[in-house]
Amino acid sequence: MGKGDIKSKKGKISNNSYGARRKRKIKKRPTVEEKLKIEKKK
Repeated sequence: MGKGDIKSKKGKISNNSYGARRKRKIKKRPTVEEKLKIEKKK
């Protein structure tokens, strides 16, 4: 359980990879309605 272990979180960080142990943060895209509200404010 360390840097060499590919299945652990620490191993994923050292290997620069993602998987079940190290989830990515999903960026929320703005909806069309939100884009229109932003454009009207400007």
